[in-house]
Amino acid sequence: MKKYLILSLAFALMLGLKVKAQSNFSSKLIGVGVVVADIEKSVDFYVNGIGMVKASSFNIAEDFAKRSGLSNGVPFAVTVLKLENSPEANEWKLISIKGAKATHPKQNFIQDDVRPQYITINVKSLKLVLDRLAKMNVKLLGSTPTTLNAQSQFAFVQDPDGNFIELIGPM
Repeated sequence: MKKYLILSLAFALMLGLKVKAQSNFSSKLIGVGVVVADIEKSVDFYVNGIGMVKASSFNIAEDFAKRSGLSNGVPFAVTVLKLENSPEANEWKLISIKGAKATHPKQNFIQDDVRPQYITINVKSLKLVLDRLAKMNVKLLGSTPTTLNAQSQFAFVQDPDGNFIELIGPM
């Protein structure tokens, strides 16, 4: 039986047939939750600076927060941002917890801590985003923008909480 399966796969590959991998995921999207110190400041940065759209907001009550293991019973609010307001867009969830403060120093470089370090956002016009960020006095990191390849430039910034944002696109 095993020999037959291997021969069948080899034959299918020779014929140029594509073998589709099985997936156990019910969605191709990823939602990322980020706890922020100042929700208004973070929403302003991502919406007015980066250009994301506010898709929705909701609250997590004490009982669910505790039962789910999300917190020790502290309620919190979630503001969902997306690159575009469509069901096919990933979610960047800003989480506002009253009194939440960072317990680690602000990083200068990605090697300064072991945790998710940055997100990459591909844009149609990097100049447009950089102009908006400049008006907000957001500092560019390193010697960016810098050439990534023949079609794109690369810029690196940090959000109000120190999360790194990699911006890629044509000027």
